Amino acid sequence: MEDIFDLRVFVQPLCQWYRDNKRSMPWRDEPTPYHVWVSEIMLQQTRIEAVKAYYSRFIQRLPDVEALADVPEEELLKLWEGLGYYNRAKNLKRAAMIMVERYEGKLPADYGLLLKLPGIGNYTAGAIASIAYGISAPAVDGNVMRVFMRCLDCREDIMRQAVRRKVERSVMAVIPKNCPGEFNQGIMELGETVCIPNGTPFCVECPLRHLCEGHLAGHESDLPVKKEKRARRIEERTVLLFEREGRVGLAKRGEQGLLAGMWEFPSIEGAKTPGELKEWLSVQGLHSFQIKELGCAKHIFSHVEWHMSGYLIEVSRDFPEDMIQGIVWAKRGELREKYAIPAAFWYFRDKLL
Repeated sequence: MEDIFDLRVFVQPLCQWYRDNKRSMPWRDEPTPYHVWVSEIMLQQTRIEAVKAYYSRFIQRLPDVEALADVPEEELLKLWEGLGYYNRAKNLKRAAMIMVERYEGKLPADYGLLLKLPGIGNYTAGAIASIAYGISAPAVDGNVMRVFMRCLDCREDIMRQAVRRKVERSVMAVIPKNCPGEFNQGIMELGETVCIPNGTPFCVECPLRHLCEGHLAGHESDLPVKKEKRARRIEERTVLLFEREGRVGLAKRGEQGLLAGMWEFPSIEGAKTPGELKEWLSVQGLHSFQIKELGCAKHIFSHVEWHMSGYLIEVSRDFPEDMIQGIVWAKRGELREKYAIPAAFWYFRDKLL
């Protein structure tokens, strides 16, 4: 494998196209280091349109690094509720606390120092450095990989770290020193709006179509080459919405693993029928209750898929508290207003509101 790809021919038309076609976005219109950082973390695994409302609410409540460092975690997770991948929010706070302690409440204007902060990898460090500080640093994400693999008619597997590092070195070799942020955002914008994934790209609108070897060879829809992911594991779960005297039981997940530290409705493995659930509850020491079926829901995570059936279980005052460790009893209205509940459980939450 050669050390780098030759990307020089794409630089000028890409930058000019971006200047002429860039979309207005709140973080792009005011690209402070803090705004760029927060937006880039939110945009990981999440569509731009879905992020806009979250971003505006987040910045209004937490306008700077100091505010983020001081916010209680429960409130932070509530602001993040629905965006998923909640470790992103926790790492934002961890990084903000380090910035207050070491960098006077500012993101360091140094690519290497940015990489040392929690939750900031090569791509995010490059985006912050180039867009907010004008530092020549690559910001290579899935959009960038797709655009250049098509432009080069390259069939190397983009899931290999060696290929990603090669693209990073290739970008670094040509990134314009006077406008690195425009160059990086130009590739991202092209990948998001024209050189799209999962289908036929809009080559007729592409400023690189006359230079794109994949398009000229008719291969654009076959690229990039990407090793297939393993099929998601399916887990069946029965979700238990205990209600006692008008309040609903919530429990916190453990601090490790999926949805770590988040509030949830308790659940048990397997898809229980009403009869099986009654038997299970009796074995747990619960004898006075009424159950109501709430229907079924599905939620997809990156590596696992939950198939859930839910039940409302009306219990009396003598509910055995040790049955669900750490259970708290929340008013129905608090399920939306106070507690950060992952989107996986929203179908059942909304049944109560």
